[in-house]
Amino acid sequence: MQHDAVVVGGAFAGLAAATYLARARRSVCVIDARRPRNRFANASHGFLGFDGSDPRSILAKARDQLAAYPTARLIEGEAIAARCDGDGFSVTLSGGGEAMSARKLILAFGLRDQLERIPGLAERWGRTVLHCPYCHGFEFSGRSLGVLYRAPMSVHQACLVAEWGPTTLFLNGAELDPGSAAALAGRGVAVEPGTLSRLVGEGHALSAVAFEDGRERPVEALYVAPRSCLSSPIAEQLGAAIDEGPLGPMIRTDADRMTTVPGLYAAGDIARAPHSVSWAVADGVTAGTSAHRALVFG
Repeated sequence: MQHDAVVVGGAFAGLAAATYLARARRSVCVIDARRPRNRFANASHGFLGFDGSDPRSILAKARDQLAAYPTARLIEGEAIAARCDGDGFSVTLSGGGEAMSARKLILAFGLRDQLERIPGLAERWGRTVLHCPYCHGFEFSGRSLGVLYRAPMSVHQACLVAEWGPTTLFLNGAELDPGSAAALAGRGVAVEPGTLSRLVGEGHALSAVAFEDGRERPVEALYVAPRSCLSSPIAEQLGAAIDEGPLGPMIRTDADRMTTVPGLYAAGDIARAPHSVSWAVADGVTAGTSAHRALVFG
């Protein structure tokens, strides 16, 4: 089925792109596997007008609003492959679904976080094991906070998180250089060199981290900056340039969110750092309006 544009991924960036294309009266199809990156969080913070709202509720409302446009179509499924097809693109769905073709293709499928394999960490991801202090820091203001060391940038993260409360950097067996140690001391960040064995707390709550030597240290929120990977191989299949970002691979785009492949756009976490709902929506708007202008003038 031919469309003006197909959007792969129906979370914040993808729905924003599709909404602007639909408002321009262009036929647009969103293919969404319903696995948004922030599905583990109960609340999204900092998104204007929706501060503290359940991100799943925001997405459900956005899907309903998009579906009201006569030229918009939403498919629940997974796009597993794509190829350039003449002046456009062809997208293949899993499970033997129909092939979708479009003049423009927007990738907004998001990232997959690769968490440290520490017992109790994955179960608390998005609740008390967190990524962004701007998104979740206020709710833990003044409490005992921790940062799990993953790479040298974790020192910067700990110095920033200290703005929200007393902070400890858990080295988990890593070592610090003198400059990093001085920076942490200057921000009042404590340093714990021990290797973690598990996280402690009832349910999703966090009360302490336990070490291999049997000790425990109180902490109520633990910040982690995990490495992330693209959740779909489509960009690579199409030959788009992919760069190494601070937390993992990023699809290279220009100011219009077009990739190095003409007519192929990328928006949201897969094409930028840092990440937030607000930035994802903004990038989706940019990709959608850029694709529309290319349909008109290209």
